[in-house]
Amino acid sequence: MAHLRAGEPATVSDLINLQEVLDAYSSITPSASNPGQAVIFGTSGHRGSSLNGTFNEAHIAAITQAVVDYRNGAGITGPMYVGKDSHALSEPAYRTALEVLAGNGVTVLAEDGLTPTPAVSHAILVHNAEGGEQADGLIITPSHNPPADGGIKYNPPHGGPAESEITGPIAARANELLANGQIKRGEPSARPFDFRELYITDLAAVIDFKAIAASGISIGADPLGGASVHYWGEIGRRYGLNLEVVNESVDPRFGFMTLDKDGKIRMDCSSAHAMASLVANREKYDIATGNDADADRHGIVTPDAGLMNPNHFLAVAIDYLLTHREHWPADAQLGKTLVSSVLIDKVVASHGRTLREVPVGFKYFVEPLSSGMVAFCGEESAGASFLDFSGKAFSTDKDGLMLALLASEIRAVTGKSPSQLHAQLVQRHGASFYDRFDAPADREQKALLSKLDASMVAATELAGDTITAKVTEAAGFAIGGLKVSSEHAWFAARPSGTEDIYKIYAESTKSPEHLQQVLAEARVIVDAALAG
Repeated sequence: MAHLRAGEPATVSDLINLQEVLDAYSSITPSASNPGQAVIFGTSGHRGSSLNGTFNEAHIAAITQAVVDYRNGAGITGPMYVGKDSHALSEPAYRTALEVLAGNGVTVLAEDGLTPTPAVSHAILVHNAEGGEQADGLIITPSHNPPADGGIKYNPPHGGPAESEITGPIAARANELLANGQIKRGEPSARPFDFRELYITDLAAVIDFKAIAASGISIGADPLGGASVHYWGEIGRRYGLNLEVVNESVDPRFGFMTLDKDGKIRMDCSSAHAMASLVANREKYDIATGNDADADRHGIVTPDAGLMNPNHFLAVAIDYLLTHREHWPADAQLGKTLVSSVLIDKVVASHGRTLREVPVGFKYFVEPLSSGMVAFCGEESAGASFLDFSGKAFSTDKDGLMLALLASEIRAVTGKSPSQLHAQLVQRHGASFYDRFDAPADREQKALLSKLDASMVAATELAGDTITAKVTEAAGFAIGGLKVSSEHAWFAARPSGTEDIYKIYAESTKSPEHLQQVLAEARVIVDAALAG
């Protein structure tokens, strides 16, 4: 059940004490012997809060030194591209990272201000395509997390989120450094680099801007106070679009937001509660879009349907792209996470293409995307990327700007909103009903949940249907949880890699009532499995 004030504007009482958060960054020293304050890389880097000793100066210094140690061992000698978002802790963490990089003689390339995650990914790919010394990147962001949180993630030379084989040793080394403090630091410095110019110029290789401009459709782009705030206006000017930046405010407290479903401020552009202001003004634009704080996620709002379910837009995007990207490899697969909708499976099959299903985490898409094996890949949490017109990778991290612009291209070219096209897909392939349940979970509970296996599930039926599969792997990787399927439904349970919660995803092809039965039984099955 949603919080009583979900979707309402934040008030002063909802805002963080900015000075308290900033002071705690340097004044609280995490204990190396406290597992709750250790460095842990989830699905996309290390995240935490300065207030409880999970994201502090010692963490960032140790993580950055561990990244330097990794790149030295891997023979990565080129520059490091560094970006940050607008969370309060991003600026001090950025300074700490620069001090450690300077102390280790690493050349840093950065721009003055905020940098979206996809712009860092694209810059790494462009640099490394030219040959010579390989570059990598650090991005200071907790993505959509609440204002008191901070985050840092490492993108190796392939430009996308680092795989577990990389982040595991980095985290282990960082925790060693938390204990012994053997970290080199120097005077922070960075060579200026214009991420924005490179990214926006090259977007023409991915998006049909001529069609969008010629259509004259009205576009509203809401950066939600994040790193895309100075990108959207320039995109509109550069390509002659009828585009309005809905809100150009930047406030590390994010006081202009509406509250998310749990009553917290969270820049989740896939949440109708967090996007309530834009949804309320949906009739003002032919297409309205939102991005989270580092712009790696997208939210699509249409006049006829409001905020689209991310699964619905992913299905529409795949269906559209497969008929409007003639130079894409004919044998390229389409990727989705295993907790995404079965509608995507049906759309991919209708085009005679192969579906690649992976665990939650964009890192599982990076190699297939960069090699051209996968033409489009998307997550149920509104993160996606796809190849450019020629069939080459543009960004190997989630790209919220690209997907938001694709929504405008789809509207311009087809004359229909993405939500109208989704309705057509439902008529063709049948309806499905999808939902997700979140609940608080500490690190110990999350660790238990990640080790669930099929043998721990005694149930033989799910909401009246025989269970046909109990899956703990996808594409050869452990999913860090469990997926249970029947003929007409499925659910998956896994710990969040970014917040102290666990998630149960579910979908039914029968009815909304059947979906709620699936969710209820899923909770019973998971609780029984955890209880042993």
